[in-house]
Amino acid sequence: MKLAVYCGSKPGKDPRYAQEAKALGQSMVEHHWDLVFGGGHSGLMGIVADAVLAHGGRAYGVIPEALVDREMAHQGLTELHTVKDMHERKMQMMNMADAFVALPGGPGTMEELFEVWTWHMLNYHQKPCFLLNLYGYYDAFITLLDNMISHEFAWPEVTRSLVVLDSVEELMQRLRRH
Repeated sequence: MKLAVYCGSKPGKDPRYAQEAKALGQSMVEHHWDLVFGGGHSGLMGIVADAVLAHGGRAYGVIPEALVDREMAHQGLTELHTVKDMHERKMQMMNMADAFVALPGGPGTMEELFEVWTWHMLNYHQKPCFLLNLYGYYDAFITLLDNMISHEFAWPEVTRSLVVLDSVEELMQRLRRH
């Protein structure tokens, strides 16, 4: 099984995010999940990939040509797929993965999660989508979701199609059931 991980190409201010990214990579290997990710060597992306590889797992990167140098494409992966653009990257990652999770990240992380999550809501796929709300990072986003629902711009099912979890352990429990 393959888990697509969306996360920052930067490590973030709080060192606990890097610790959690490393824990996720190790836990993925222990639970027999391969990594599908953006293919970069920097930030949380690189930390997850390095942890997967260090524990004997498989890591598949998908990176657009324009980002190979900018995101410092990870050279030690099981496979590194270089694609034309972000649209091709997202489609290839969606096709490769059996489930999706977002860790803390910036606009790129959100954009990739939003697209795959929207595809799920539109029944383009039935793969589970998770949001790992580490240390309350996504609390404001969760409030925004509640606001969308209360103002009737989103259905309550929105919150069921994106499963919000607080720990790597919870994520692995959910993936075990998948």
